[in-house]
Amino acid sequence: MATQNPATRKAAIVGGNRIPFARSNSAYAQASNQDMLTATLDGLVARFGLQGESVGEVVAGAVLKHARDFNLTRESVLGSRLAPTTPAYDVQQACGTGLEAAILVANKIALGQIESGIAGGVDTTSDAPLAVSDDLRRVLISLNNAKTVQDRLKALARIRPGMIAPDMPRNAEPRTGLAMGDHAAITAKEWQIGREEQDELAARSHRNMAAAYDRGFFDDLVTPFLGLARDNNVRPDSSVEKLAKLKPVFGKGDPDATMTAGNSTPLTDGASAVLLASDEWAEAKGLPVLAHLVDAQTAAVDYVHGGEGLLMAPVYAVPVLLARNGLSLQDFDFYEIHEAFASTVLATMKAWEDPAYCKEKLGLDAPLGSIDRAKLNVHGSSLAAGHPFAATGGRIVASLAKTLHEAGPGKRGLISICAAGGQGVVAVLES
Repeated sequence: MATQNPATRKAAIVGGNRIPFARSNSAYAQASNQDMLTATLDGLVARFGLQGESVGEVVAGAVLKHARDFNLTRESVLGSRLAPTTPAYDVQQACGTGLEAAILVANKIALGQIESGIAGGVDTTSDAPLAVSDDLRRVLISLNNAKTVQDRLKALARIRPGMIAPDMPRNAEPRTGLAMGDHAAITAKEWQIGREEQDELAARSHRNMAAAYDRGFFDDLVTPFLGLARDNNVRPDSSVEKLAKLKPVFGKGDPDATMTAGNSTPLTDGASAVLLASDEWAEAKGLPVLAHLVDAQTAAVDYVHGGEGLLMAPVYAVPVLLARNGLSLQDFDFYEIHEAFASTVLATMKAWEDPAYCKEKLGLDAPLGSIDRAKLNVHGSSLAAGHPFAATGGRIVASLAKTLHEAGPGKRGLISICAAGGQGVVAVLES
C-alpha cells in the first residue's frame, strides 16, 4: 500500500530491459507490438523476480498502433507474468513516449501514490497499421449494419475499384507534408552542419555501442528475442570513410544535402521497459537503485509558422530544467542526446553555444555553452541501436541509469529527446 501523505521524494530507477532492436522488416517482421512489449515485460519480470506480483502501474505506449491495440499496455500486462491485478494504461508523445512514461510513473512515486511502476514503449514499422479510404470505410460500416441480404448487396454495390487502395501510414508531418528527415535537413542547412561531422558522430555511435556490447554492458539490459541477441543495426566497422560513400536521402534537390541513410536512424522494431520504485520498495525487495529521476521538462516549438526547426524543442526545454535545478549545462557527467539524426544532435549543441540564439530565442543572458563530447552517448545511441519510436526513451533511461551507477555516487546525467510535432522531452538522472 502506498505511503500516506509523504513528502515529495525522488523516484529510483531499479533497472531496465529491452529486446534487441531490429531494422524494419527483418527479425521481427512477424511480431506485433503486443508480442514485443509482452516479451520485454517478461524479461524485466524475470530479471527482478516479479513473477505473479502486482506493481503500482505499468505505463507504456506506441506511436504506430492497430485499432486492436486500443488497450495495448494492459493487454501486454495480461499476457505477461505480472499479476493480472496490475493496472496499466497507454500514453503517446511521439518519440518522447518512453521518457514521458517514465516521468509519469516517477511523478506518482514521488507523490507517494504508488511505490513501484514500470514505464515502457514499443513500436513496429514492419507491422504498421493500414487504413482503408474513408469512402470504403463508410461502405463497410453500412455493410456491417445491414439487416437484410438486399441491404448488404446494395452496400457492396457501392464499392468502386478506386476505393480499394489502402491508406498507407506516412512518415510526414501532417501540417507540412515534409518527412522528419526533410525537416531535419532544413535545420542542418540553417545551422551549417557539415557532412563529415555528421558521419563522425554516426561512426562513433556504432563504435561505442559495439564496444559496450563486447564488454557486457548490455547483458543485464537486453533479453534475446526471436533469435536476436544484439541490435542488428550495429556496425562495429563503421567509419567516416565508409559513410562518406552514401548518397543523401533527405534534402533531395539540394546540391549541398548532407543527410544519408548512414547518419540518420533507420526504421526499427523493438520495445523497452524500465522498473521504477521508491527507495523503500527497492530495499524491501533487495533490489538495486541505479539512479534517481530528479526532474523533467517538456517543450514545444512552432515549426509550422514560427521559423523554428521541427526537432529543436529540447533546446528550449533544457534551460528551463537547468534553471529550476540550479545547474549549468556543464554540471553533468554524461549526456544522452537522442540521435534521431546526427545533424539533430549537432544542431542542438550548436544552438546552446550560440550567444545570439540563446539570447533571442531562449531569453538567456549568456549561451549555455559547450559540452564535453567524450561524455556524449558513451554507449552508443539511436544511430547504432535503431529507433523504435516509443521504445527509445526506455532504452536511454535504463542505459543512462546503469552508466551513472557504474560511475559511482553523485554522478549526474542529462537526457534530451526530440519528438514529432515539434516537441521535446528532457530529464535529469542522478546516481
